[in-house]
Amino acid sequence: MAAPKEIIELVARFSEHVEAYRKGGLNETQLRVGFLNPLFEALGWDVRNQQGLAEAYRDVIHEDAIKIGGNTKAPDYSFRVGGTRKFFVEAKKPSVYIKGEPEPAFQVRRYAWSAKLPLSILSDFEEFAVYDCTVRPGKTDKADKARLFYWIFDQYAEKWDEIAAIFSKDAVLKGSFDKFAATTKGKRGTAAVDSAFLDEIETWRESLAKNIALSNPELSQRALNYAVQQTIDRIIFLRICEDRGIEPYGQLQALANGVNVYKRLTELFHKADQRYNSGLFHFRDEKDRSEPPDKLTLKLEIGDKPLKEIFQNFYYPDSPYEFSVIGADILGSVYERFLGKVIRLTAGHRAKIEEKPEVKKAGGVYYTPTYIVDYIVRHTVGKLVEGKTPKEVEKLRILDPACGSGSFLIGAYQYLLDWHRDWYEKDGADKHVKGKQPQLWLGKGSMYRLTTSERKRILINNIYGVDIDAQAVEVTKLSLLLKVLEGESDQTLQTQLFHERMLPDLGCNIKCGNSLIEPDFYEQQLLALDDEGRSRINVFDWQAAFPHVFKVGGFDAVIGNPPYNNLIPAEQHAYLAKHYQHQDYQLDLYLLFMERYHALLKTNCLLGVIVSNTWLQSIKLRKIRQHLVTDYAWERILHLPEKVFRAVVV
Repeated sequence: MAAPKEIIELVARFSEHVEAYRKGGLNETQLRVGFLNPLFEALGWDVRNQQGLAEAYRDVIHEDAIKIGGNTKAPDYSFRVGGTRKFFVEAKKPSVYIKGEPEPAFQVRRYAWSAKLPLSILSDFEEFAVYDCTVRPGKTDKADKARLFYWIFDQYAEKWDEIAAIFSKDAVLKGSFDKFAATTKGKRGTAAVDSAFLDEIETWRESLAKNIALSNPELSQRALNYAVQQTIDRIIFLRICEDRGIEPYGQLQALANGVNVYKRLTELFHKADQRYNSGLFHFRDEKDRSEPPDKLTLKLEIGDKPLKEIFQNFYYPDSPYEFSVIGADILGSVYERFLGKVIRLTAGHRAKIEEKPEVKKAGGVYYTPTYIVDYIVRHTVGKLVEGKTPKEVEKLRILDPACGSGSFLIGAYQYLLDWHRDWYEKDGADKHVKGKQPQLWLGKGSMYRLTTSERKRILINNIYGVDIDAQAVEVTKLSLLLKVLEGESDQTLQTQLFHERMLPDLGCNIKCGNSLIEPDFYEQQLLALDDEGRSRINVFDWQAAFPHVFKVGGFDAVIGNPPYNNLIPAEQHAYLAKHYQHQDYQLDLYLLFMERYHALLKTNCLLGVIVSNTWLQSIKLRKIRQHLVTDYAWERILHLPEKVFRAVVV
C-alpha cells in the first residue's frame, strides 16, 4: 500500500525546514498540531475528535500533562479503542535527539510499562521509535533498550505498510496490533508491572511486619495484620496522589532524610485525615461516622530502616513505576494476590508470612480479567440505567457480596461515572456547569468532567460491597477512593471543593462480614468460641448493615465472582446446611452464594456473576440446579470455552 498523499506532503514540508526545526524553531505544541496529529489521522485515528464523541469513546485522549519536579507526569497521547488504552505516544520537539538520548525513551517506557501497555511510540516526527514496553525500564538503560523499530521521517513512505500494519486504527480493530504485541511477550527481561509491584509490596509487608512485631510485643496477630496493611495502603495512596499532582511531590522521599521517620510520616497521615475524610485516614472521633477511629497505628513503634528502604527507591529515576497511569485494574490485580497471604506470629512474637489455606488449595489467587468484569457490568448496570434520568439512577443500589479487592465495584462505578457524564452532556452541558452544585466542569482539551462532588455522590448512592476479609474491605475502599480522585490535581480540587473535604466516608457502603452467616448462628452454636473464632466466622447482619436498602426490598443488582471451595470449617457446616435448603451432598462456597443472592435482590432485578459450570453438569448437584433454574429467570448463561482461571474448583 502506497503512503497516502498527505504523508508525502508532510514529509516534504518537514524536509524543507528540518534544519531550523532541529535548532529549536518548532516547539512541542507546534510539532503536535502541524505534524504528529496529521500523521496519526492518516493512520485512521480521529485525533481531534471530529466525530464529537463523548470522552469515554474518543479515539485519542490528549493527556493532561502535570508538571511535577520539572518532569511531565502524563504521556501526550493515549490511543484507545472502545475506551480501552492500546498505546501511548510521547511527543518531543525536533531538537531532542531521540535515537541517542536515554531519558525520553525511559520516560515513555515507564508510562507504558506502568499502564501495562505492550507497545508505545516516541516521536518528534523527524524520528519515530517503537518500544517493547513489557520490558521493565531501568534508569541505566540506553536509548535503544527494548526498541523494536527506529525510522526517520524520509523513510515514512517506504515503511508505510509496516507502520500501518501495526498502528493504524484498522490494524488495531482487526487484531493485528495485539498479534504483533503478543510476539514480543515472554522475551528475556519482560516483567509485568503488576507482578513487579506485587513483589515490591510483599517485600514491604515482610520488613514492616518483622519490625513492628518485634518493636510492639503487645500486638495481637489480627492487630499486626491491620497495622501493616493500613501503613502500606496509606503510603501507596499518598504516593499515587503525588504523581497525580494532588499531594506535594517528593514529600515521602524527604522522610528518608533524618531520623524518627514514622513520627514524621504520621504527621502526613494527620494532614490527610483533615483533607480527605476517608476511613483510610480516620484518627479522631467525629459525629456521623459509622466506624470508630483508628487509635492503634499512630502509637506504634516502627524503626526507620524499613520505611527508608521504601521511600528511597520510590521515585524517578530509581523507580520504574509511574503512578499517574497505573490503573485501578492493575492495582486490584496486585492486591488480590497480595491478600492471598497473611502474617502469622510465631514464638518470640516474630512475624512470618504464610499463604492462606484456601489459597494454597486452589493453587493461587486469580483476579477476574477486566473484559469479564466489563461484560457483566454492561449487562447488569447497563440495563438498569437504560432510559433513566440521574435522579432515577441515584436510587439504584449495586452490590458485590464477596468484593475481594473491588474489581467489580470499580467496574460498576466507572460505568456509572461515564453514563452520568454522557447524560449531562447530551442534556446540555452548559446548564450542568452552573449553580450551587454543578455536575460538570470544563477541563483541559475542552472535555467535560464530572465534578468531584458528583463523583462522591454517585459512589455513596450506588456502590455497596461486603467481604469477610477485613484487609480486602480496606483495599476495596482504597481503590474506590483513588477512582474518585482520578484525573484530578490539587488545583482542580481546590477550585471545586473550597472547604469541603475531598473524599467520602465509605464505612456505610463497604463492610466487613460473612455474607453467608447471620447473627442467629450463635443460637445453635454449642461450642464456646474465643475471640479468634468469632473473628474468623465474622457473622454479618444484612438488615442492620443496610436498613435503607432492605426497606425498599433489597439491591437492584448483584455482581461479582464468588469464592470457590469446599473448605467449610466444622463449626459453620451445620449452620450452612440448615439455612441453605437447596444445597446437595457437598457444600461449596460458590453454590452457597448462588442461593444467597436470591435473598439480597429485589424482585425482578439483575444478577451477573462468573462461576464454575459444575452446577450445570454434575449429576450430584440436582437440588441447587433445580433451585437456580426455577427460582431465577435466566436471561443468558454464557459458557466460556477458554479457561479464564487456572484455579482448582473442587
